[in-house]
Amino acid sequence: MTPNTILDTEITLPRPSVVTIRSAKPRDLPALNEMIALLAAHHSDPAAMTPEKLERDLFGPIPWITALVAEAGSELIGYAILVPLYRAQEGSRGMDLHHLFVRDGHRGHGTGQHLVARAREMAKNAGCGYLSVSAATGNFAAHRFYEHMDFVPRPVTGMRYTQALA
Repeated sequence: MTPNTILDTEITLPRPSVVTIRSAKPRDLPALNEMIALLAAHHSDPAAMTPEKLERDLFGPIPWITALVAEAGSELIGYAILVPLYRAQEGSRGMDLHHLFVRDGHRGHGTGQHLVARAREMAKNAGCGYLSVSAATGNFAAHRFYEHMDFVPRPVTGMRYTQALA
C-alpha cells in the first residue's frame, strides 16, 4: 500500500468560500472513516478501518495518531493523518504525513496545501525537526505536489520488513 497520493481531478466543484483546517473530533469519525476507505479503494487496498479503531487510535488512552480535517460548511472535504517518527542515531524527532486526502471535486483549490501547512506547524510545535511523506513511484502528480510544497525527494534504500504479532 502506498500511504499517500494526490488523486486525479474528475469533477471540480465551486471553491468553498471558507475551508477550516482543524484537529479531528469524535463527531468526525464516520466521515473520516469514509474518506480513509475512499483512499484505500483508490489504491485497490482493502479498507479494514472502522470508526471504533479510529476512536481508539485518535482519542484512546494512548493516542497513536493525529488527524487534521478540512471542513467546508458542515462537510469534511479532506484529511491528513500524522504519525510520530524518531531517528535514534540523531536523537531527532519527526512526523510522517501518513495520509493526505481531499475529496473528488474539491481538489485543486489549495485544501491539500493548507493541510500540509498545518501538519508542518503541528510537527514544529511537537519539537520535530522534519516532516516526511511518501508517494508511489509512478504517482508523478503527487511528486510534483510535494516538491512544490518544499519536500525534497529522498529515495528509500534497503528493505523494510514486518512481522505479524497476532
